[in-house]
Amino acid sequence: MSGQPVSAGFETSLPFVLRWEGGFVDNPADPGGRTNRGVTQKVYDRWRQEQNLPPRDVKLLDEPEMQAIYRAGYWVPGHCAELISPLDLVEFDTAVNMGVGRAIRFLQKAAGCQVDGAFGRGTRDALEACDQGSTVIAYCDAREGYYRALVVKNPKLGIFLNGWLNRLNALRRQAGLPGYETALPLDFGDAGFIARIPDLGENPDFDL
Repeated sequence: MSGQPVSAGFETSLPFVLRWEGGFVDNPADPGGRTNRGVTQKVYDRWRQEQNLPPRDVKLLDEPEMQAIYRAGYWVPGHCAELISPLDLVEFDTAVNMGVGRAIRFLQKAAGCQVDGAFGRGTRDALEACDQGSTVIAYCDAREGYYRALVVKNPKLGIFLNGWLNRLNALRRQAGLPGYETALPLDFGDAGFIARIPDLGENPDFDL
C-alpha cells in the first residue's frame, strides 16, 4: 500500500499527537512514569544510549531529539508510511499512546487479517483490499473497546478513561469519521494528562 512519504505523513500527523501528549508530567499514578511531550524517561534513556550519549533527565528533551524519537520509535516501526491518510495518523497516535505492538494488532484486526503483530505480506494484502473508511472506524472502535475493558479489569485506571476517550474522539474527528464533526476542546480528563499505556509484554496488568 502506498501512502505519503515518511516526512510528509510524519510532519502532518505529529502536531495532533503532540497536542494530546502535553508537556512534562511526573505523576506516580501514570503507568508511563516521568514523561515529557509524550517521551518517557525509559524511552529517552534508551534512545540516548543508542546515540552513544550520556543519560539525562527527560525534562531536558529538546525538539530535534523529540522528533527523532517519535519517528524512529513509533512512525517507522508502526509502518505508518505504508498507510493511506488518515489511517497513518490513527496508527501513529495509537502507537504513541498504547505501544507499537498493540497498534499493529489493532490495525490487523480492523483490516480483517491474522492478528499476530507481524506486519508482513498478509497484512499488506488485507490493507490493499479493505475499505479504508470502514477500517478506520473499526480501528477506533477496537481502541475504545480496549480502554473500556482495561478499566473493567483494573478499576483504579478509571481516572484516565475520560482523557483516553477525549483523545480518541478528537482523533475520530481528525480522521473525518461521521458523527464527530463538532470541534472538541483539549480536555485531558480527570487526571489532567493522557496516561501512556505500556506496550504488550511490558506490564501484564495492561495485557488483555
